[in-house]
Formats: sequence, C-alpha cells, structure tokens
Amino acid sequence: MKRYFSSYWIRSGFYSILQRFSLTFFGLINFIILARALSTAEMGTWALFLTVTSVFEATKSGLLKNAHIKYVSGSEDLNEKISIASSSFLINVLITLLFIIFLIFFSDWMSTELNAGAGLTATLYWFIPGLICMVFFSHFEAIQQSHLDFKGVLVGYLVRQVLFFLCLTIHFLTGKPFLLPHLAAYLSISILAGSIVLYIYSRKYLNHNFRPEKKSIKKIFGYGGYIFGSGVMSNIFSNVDQVMTAAFISNSAVAFYNTASKINGLVDIPSYAAADIIFPKISKASSDADGGNKIKYLYERMVGVLLSFTTPAAIFIIIFPKFVITIIAGAKYVEAAPILQLYMITGLMRPMQNQAANLLNSVGKPSLCFVINTVSLAINLVISYICLKSFGFYGAAIATLIAGGIGFTIWYFVMKREIQLQFSNVVKYVFSTYRDMYINAINIYRGRSLSS
Repeated sequence: MKRYFSSYWIRSGFYSILQRFSLTFFGLINFIILARALSTAEMGTWALFLTVTSVFEATKSGLLKNAHIKYVSGSEDLNEKISIASSSFLINVLITLLFIIFLIFFSDWMSTELNAGAGLTATLYWFIPGLICMVFFSHFEAIQQSHLDFKGVLVGYLVRQVLFFLCLTIHFLTGKPFLLPHLAAYLSISILAGSIVLYIYSRKYLNHNFRPEKKSIKKIFGYGGYIFGSGVMSNIFSNVDQVMTAAFISNSAVAFYNTASKINGLVDIPSYAAADIIFPKISKASSDADGGNKIKYLYERMVGVLLSFTTPAAIFIIIFPKFVITIIAGAKYVEAAPILQLYMITGLMRPMQNQAANLLNSVGKPSLCFVINTVSLAINLVISYICLKSFGFYGAAIATLIAGGIGFTIWYFVMKREIQLQFSNVVKYVFSTYRDMYINAINIYRGRSLSS
C-alpha cells in the first residue's frame, strides 16, 4: 500500500500544500493590514464581499473542476479531452455571465438584507472585471490539475497573492485611507496577472481548439450537477454564521466572525490541499479490481495524517485564543476569542468530513454527498436561527459547533457503510505519523552529528 504514497504524493503534495499555505498565509497577512486600516463596519462589509464572491467561485468550481479533472485525466482520446475542456469553458463563461447579471440587478437588495449599505454594492460592481478574469484562472487551473501537474497552479496562485499583497502594502504605506472599491480593483488586477501566468504554464496542454459538444455538456452536468448542488449547500453551510450574523445582529459583528474564520483557516490548510491531491488517485483506484481496499486505506491514512497536523495547532489556539487574536488582528477583536475556540473544536471534525465528501464525489456518488450536505445545511440554518435568537452575538458560533457535531456523526456512519471505516485505523495512523516524524528527525540529527 505504501506505493500509493510514492513520488506522486511527494511531488503533488509539496506543490498543493504550498499553494494552500500561500493562499492562507497571504490572506492572513492581508487581513492583518486591513484589520488595522479599516473600521469594524468596513471589515464586516469586506468579509461579506469575500463571502459572496468565494461562495460563487467555489460552487462553480464544484460543478466544473472535478468533472473536468475526472474526464480528462481518465481519457486517452484527444478529441474527447478537447470536447470536455471546451464544454467546461463554455459553461464557465455562461455561469459567470448569469452571476454578473444577478449582481447588477440584485446587489442593492442583497446589501440591504445583510445590513451592509451601499458599500457592498459598489465593491461587487468594481469586482466584475475580476469575475471575468476568474473564468480563465479557474479554467487553466483545472487544465493543470487534470494532467496531474500542480506546479503551474502554485505559481499562478503565488503571483496572484503576492501582487495583491504588494498593492495593499504600497497603498498602506502612502497613508491614504482604503476604500473598499479600491480593494476590489486590486483583487481584479492580481487575478488577471495570475491568469496570464497560469496560461503560460498550461500552454503545453492546450490545443487551441474550441469544440464544445452537447454530449460533453450533458456529461459534465451529469457528473458535476450533483457536485454543483452539493457545493452550493456546503459553501452556504460554511458561511451561514457570517451571513446570518449580518442579518440578525449587525454588519460590524461579522468582522469578529471573520477574524475567527481567518485564523481557523490556518488549521484547514492540510485538509483542502489533501482534497486536491487525493481526488485523482481515488478516481483511478475506484476502477481497479482491488479498489475498495485501496480507497479505504487512502481515506483512513489521509485523515490520520491530517489530524496529526491539525490537532496540536487547534489545541494551542484553544488554550491561547486572545493571544493569537491580538497578534493577528489587534486588541479590538479579542471579543472573538470564544468564537475562535468553538471554531477550533469544530475544526477537529472537519478533516474526516471534507475527505469523506471528496471520496464520494471521486467514486461517482455525488448524489449521496448532495443529500448529506442538503440535510446538514437545513440543520445548520435551523440551529443558527435558534441560537442567534437565544444567545445573540455568540449564537452563530455555538450553532456551528452543534451542527458540526451532528454532521460529523452523519458522515461517520456513511463512511462506515460505504468503505467499512474503522476509526481505530485513523487513530493508528495519527500515532504512526508522529512516530515517523520522530524517527526522521532523529535520523536527520544523527546525520548532522556525524557530518560535523
């Protein structure tokens, strides 16, 4: 079984985890700058802007990227690859166009409902060029990953993140106040630069033939349709706390939830990187004669490895939440400490849930994933409403923990039925990861001692 963690895992793992780390690292640095430059109301509006745009992009990616990767990586027919890639791009353009039309006609209504005022509407309008650039960025990203090439994706994201960081830093050093539309413009420029870099790295995989076909469009929707719906449910679930807090409490309150969410994102880096790596492997393993055992091993091993990294970080943050918040966001956000603690506890359950959803999608059971995510969202909405009415400011965080625990239980029994999950194996892999790390550290130390 160890051959499944061979050079592919080392190579792709390095690029994918570094990409995820760069996203979170620069996102955190940018947050540190903005938390000190913007008021809590402005930070709340910026957080809502990021929620709206990221939910859209993540949902669109759920429909297109996984289907693109599955059908291109699993086919040897060049014409079929061209048809799938062309159809994916066409759908990408049409969905983005519909979203832009929605923003033009309904962003005022949305801003009113979220207590965000005209600031959210203006920021969304200024980001329309960025949405157009994201069509190309996400398409080239899918092309890279469908050929099991993660290097170009890493460079594209790095350019995008570094350029946005430089724009913020230069603006901050001038001493001029930030306007939210300016931030949206900087973000659009950085996405454009990232898209150009991704195109350069993807040229060797491009045929410059645009041949979308009806059968390929049906194929993408047939596979990706449930993933699209599941992505909608999952992404709304992930942001229910901030959206409902804005609607029931205030726009400023969202800034505190966003602070906790940014820090929580650090713990999720390995989990989301693992999803990018393991999806192509499980897709291939599911068609093998011994696919069931391989999938079970890959899932249990991956969850064990992820928990070995996330658990120590979560425990530290749970013990010292105010210290972490003060360093990252400043003393004015220390009220977010209880929110962060509840998020960290919930975060310990996420590796199993994230990889379980990814597994169902990759083995061709997106409908089951869709049902579970829909049920989870419905539970979260009800619990969030009750908790916000009962506990006020901290209600959404309490609801996140309760809903997360229920979701964890549901996913556990689903995995037990689907792959005969043994949680004892997961625990075993956690400790075996620590053992391997210890042995490697001792060997490195001894090697250095001998060389000196």
